[in-house]
Amino acid sequence: MTRSSLTTPGVPAPPVHTGWTSCPACGWLLYHKRLERNLHVCPECEHHLRLGARARIDMLVDPGSFTETNVTRGDSDPLSFTDLRPYPDRLRDAAHRSGESEAVLVGEARIGGIPLVLAVMDFGFLGGSMGVEVGRRVSEAAALALEQGRPLVVVCASGGARMQEGVFSLFQMARASEAFGRLREAGLLSVCVLTDPTYGGVSASFATLASVLIGERGAHVGFAGPRVVQETIRAELPHDFQTSEFLLAHGLVDRVESRADLRPVLVRLLAMHAGQAAGVPAEDEPADERADTWGAAPGPQPADRDPWEVVQRARVVDRPTTLDYLHTAFDDFVELHGDRAFGDDPAVVGGVASIGGRPVVVIGHEKGHSVRERVAHNFGMPHPEGYRKALRLLGHAEDHRLPVVTLVDTPGAHPGPEAEERGQSHAIAEIIMRSSRLRVPVVAVVTGEGGSGGALALCTSDRLLVLENAYLSVISPEGCAAILWRTATAAPAAARAMQLGAPHLYRSGIATSVVPEPPGGAHTDPLAAADLLRAALLRELDELSRVDVTTLLAERSRRLSGMDGNGGRRVRALQPVVPAGC
Repeated sequence: MTRSSLTTPGVPAPPVHTGWTSCPACGWLLYHKRLERNLHVCPECEHHLRLGARARIDMLVDPGSFTETNVTRGDSDPLSFTDLRPYPDRLRDAAHRSGESEAVLVGEARIGGIPLVLAVMDFGFLGGSMGVEVGRRVSEAAALALEQGRPLVVVCASGGARMQEGVFSLFQMARASEAFGRLREAGLLSVCVLTDPTYGGVSASFATLASVLIGERGAHVGFAGPRVVQETIRAELPHDFQTSEFLLAHGLVDRVESRADLRPVLVRLLAMHAGQAAGVPAEDEPADERADTWGAAPGPQPADRDPWEVVQRARVVDRPTTLDYLHTAFDDFVELHGDRAFGDDPAVVGGVASIGGRPVVVIGHEKGHSVRERVAHNFGMPHPEGYRKALRLLGHAEDHRLPVVTLVDTPGAHPGPEAEERGQSHAIAEIIMRSSRLRVPVVAVVTGEGGSGGALALCTSDRLLVLENAYLSVISPEGCAAILWRTATAAPAAARAMQLGAPHLYRSGIATSVVPEPPGGAHTDPLAAADLLRAALLRELDELSRVDVTTLLAERSRRLSGMDGNGGRRVRALQPVVPAGC
């Protein structure tokens, strides 16, 4: 590893002693061998020192599995550029100092036994700047992944576009972005690991276009560097400005991981996407003979309960939440964060999971249990960015042909002024429409409260399951009582009048099945409740996996058209009114 690969712009290079170096963040003297064992992370302040491309590859891939792709260099100096030195001289010097032929290495490798295409940028080569050759190599890496039908993992480290190549460098942003667009259209997984630093043309193109974005802890990522920002707007910047943690808080990356956790999370993500076609048959495959009986088979009629008692049980603080079920009913779960536009709403959690060996996308409301947790999750009431995060995850599911499971438990969407300013109605309407036409199976489960449009946003589905002590309502009983009875104390009467609970939902054809709970409710035995939910989900997912896309969409449309109070029965179509005399 070169000394230049461990330095930070604007920070003096650490003094070199025999076998020792100093941390550029805290100044602590570090023994080289111990630093290598610690993956070049300072044991005192946990600052992640920079790594060259070869060290990154050794850290991430299965031992001995990386095979570098041979590349033939094109014209390295399209402008015949000279500043204080001719550009070709700078290229030769960068190659000598870094030991690489360019600022990115491309090859094939395995991570966790799964074959993939890998591209790793090296900041030690002219600051990882993107010129024509870098754009070509990144695009060819995407093309190779497309040709082989394999995932693409890119490790990004760049100061931006390469000035010495002028507008040709600028257009590499479009070149690489188009290549990533083809990957997305093909439904192939791409992961970008954003390391320190990732700026300019790289950050504003392929580095932020992958299916999953992972920021390495403490990495600085942005469009314009902080020095440029300060000189341009003359404003004080937050202390964590443009760090991975800053991006996570603003919904711009899926995860932030320490260096030691990067490989394990990549292994899990790759494994969950390895069976991408398991979610739904291709359109040109014949529909299974069971498609004629599409829909849940009739089950035992759920026992009638007092609706007000159902409401009370659905609201029990100890009732299992989405995160509880994700850790008990599912085999594994990798949470993905953010709407990639504004923020990460903790009232909605989602990501990629596996259940019974089947990869799925899971999205659900999260309330928490303790007062601290409930405040942190806004009592399960999403803002628009929560629904837009869910909308993004629906797109991920469709791109990778993964079925969707939603877990519904919310009093309703957040009604505050800031939610209105950010387009609450638009966000809910968009996700309902997208769910209604999603080209993969959707199984929704009402696990607790199902309040109004805020719940319906995650209920538009092929199968709607409802737990025995859960309910779905147009308004809360208290709200209904306050409006129609003129007093909230009439909430029990309102609950009964609206027939809240599983029996009404099932008999009316809105719910396709009812999931039983342990005696006394899910909170009395959360593990048993998780087993019951798991069994129901496996049954539904197995049945839906046999339905082709055309049938799936047609039956979903038919099901939604039957939500008219007639128990799903077809009614006579409305006839046009013919004006008199015509």
